Amino acid sequence: MNMKERFCILIVLCSGFTILLISAPNAFAQATTSTEQHEKTEQPKTEQPKTEQPKTDQHEIAGSITGTVETLGQQTIVVRTEDNQYHLFSFDSDVVRPKGLARGARVRVLSNETDDPGVRLATRVTILEPSPTPEPGAPIPDVAPPPKEISETERQIERGVRRLQLGVRIGAGLDPEIFLIGVHAGIGPVFSRDFYLRPNVEFGFGELTDMFAINLEGAYRLPINVRHGRWSAYVGAGPSLNFVHQGLERRDVDFGNFEFESGLNVFSGVRFRKGTFAEVKTNLWAHSVPTLRLILGYTF
Repeated sequence: MNMKERFCILIVLCSGFTILLISAPNAFAQATTSTEQHEKTEQPKTEQPKTEQPKTDQHEIAGSITGTVETLGQQTIVVRTEDNQYHLFSFDSDVVRPKGLARGARVRVLSNETDDPGVRLATRVTILEPSPTPEPGAPIPDVAPPPKEISETERQIERGVRRLQLGVRIGAGLDPEIFLIGVHAGIGPVFSRDFYLRPNVEFGFGELTDMFAINLEGAYRLPINVRHGRWSAYVGAGPSLNFVHQGLERRDVDFGNFEFESGLNVFSGVRFRKGTFAEVKTNLWAHSVPTLRLILGYTF
């Protein structure tokens, strides 16, 4: 091997050694980076402890009002909030009044909306602070009275739940045509929270027909809206005792000139919270009484 060949071999070896020295650190760095990335990938993730959020009662989100009881009735409660706003609630049939509920107590009322924007339906009443006992000689706090609209609505609701009610009615009968006047009573509820006894007396007179009727009726409130809403629909039926006189001869008060007929009244109507009502009535089996009666009335 001559000198020239040895020199070429030495140059190749030196070049290879130089390339190895240059590439070795890069390869080591890449291997280290790859190892670290692999370790990071395989390292299990540490779960952060979950913080439980406090549960919120859905009833407190919507329809919750806190305040002081200003008036308390059989079916109503008026609550005054801290900003001197008054809220009228009617009691749901299933709500249980807490013991100690009285005027002056601080309460929380959960309620739902009704068809009347001025009245909400109470579903739960919770006493936060009992009614304070007034100290002798203590000054009476100066608080504005509830608005007139709230007081009037409260009276109407309370009047509608009295056990005994009286009212008057007028109307017209068709086939035969007569004019009707009468009085009625409302007793109840009986047997059911929506069923009422409603006896009434009607006197009708027309060109050819006079009638005196004693109606022993019962009415059932249809549960299509809240019990103390602005209006309620009802249906009913009951036996009727009818004394009828037909003819052109002179009439007098002697019931000996009247013929007796019994029948069955079937009716339907709408009653408003203020006391007025409208009703349609028909009679079965009694042929001399009007086939159809249209009645308007008012209950005190």
